[in-house]
Amino acid sequence: MNAAPRPLPPLELPIIGAPMAGGVSTPALVAAVSNAGGVGMLAAGYQTPDQLAADIAATRALTDRPFGVNLFVPEDSERDEAALARYAAQLGPDFARFGVALPGPHWKDTDFWREKIALLSSDPVPVVTFAFGLPSRGEVDLLRAVGSTLVGTATTPEEAHAAISLGLDAVVLQGPEAGGHRATHRVEDEPSGLPLAELLTAVRATTDLPLIAAGGISTPERVRELLDAGASLVQIGTALVRTPESGAPQLYKDCLATRSGTVLTRAFTGRYARTLRNRFTDAHSATAPALYPQVGQLTGPLRRAAAAAGDPENLHLWAGIGHASARPEPAGVVVRDLAG
Repeated sequence: MNAAPRPLPPLELPIIGAPMAGGVSTPALVAAVSNAGGVGMLAAGYQTPDQLAADIAATRALTDRPFGVNLFVPEDSERDEAALARYAAQLGPDFARFGVALPGPHWKDTDFWREKIALLSSDPVPVVTFAFGLPSRGEVDLLRAVGSTLVGTATTPEEAHAAISLGLDAVVLQGPEAGGHRATHRVEDEPSGLPLAELLTAVRATTDLPLIAAGGISTPERVRELLDAGASLVQIGTALVRTPESGAPQLYKDCLATRSGTVLTRAFTGRYARTLRNRFTDAHSATAPALYPQVGQLTGPLRRAAAAAGDPENLHLWAGIGHASARPEPAGVVVRDLAG
């Protein structure tokens, strides 16, 4: 039998700052969202346990308000080395253009899943969210025992029901409008095209648990529509990327304002993600294999070289459909304005 749901922390504003991995969700950004009356979220994806511990400590030094940590759930899947080799060969000219060597087939474990669970059980935070799947029941029990509110992420009604059946306390519903990775529970799944509003309606009809609407939210009017439709909170990500507290490179911030058109692609990481369209997505979206995190580790040196060269045509530029509304204003201002 599942334990009674633990409520989300009391908030002044119905806003969660989306966890954005790769350095965007800095402790300063997380604290700014929390200090404004929402909940800021650290992104543990791609971090070592020591880096995550340092970010938790840094965030606590900046706020006494509730905040949380998001974990990427690792997936046990076979590695198709032949498909990866074919994709690496296709990328050869791109690497040569930047004078970068193709990495060898020695893929690293960047999840540190057990270590991060252990860290969060010994040094708990108010909220822990999960993306790309669900934890085990034992891990749920462990984190619940230390007082954390536990939140799943779903892209379909079926994924939402799985999170609810596991006994999680709330569910983020990620619509296809969202920037960055689609949070499908299996990397090989084709992401659902069910719009966020319809996903929310479908899941709200089956549960009274808190539902957090996410994807392409860029105006106060949209926030109000989703709350009126049954969302308990909304989660914003792209809207925070251009803030001064964000750790996003300036090139990325500028592209959100100057470029148009987004696409869903596996080309950068092997998982579908929504990004600004560029030369790389045009060239490689049709052939990128569903291998995560291997494709991301393969393309990493190329993307770092492109960033160093100031070349947006070979960079991942995660962006939701409302990216043009993102503003270079303090995160607290953005959060309060969206809350209305």
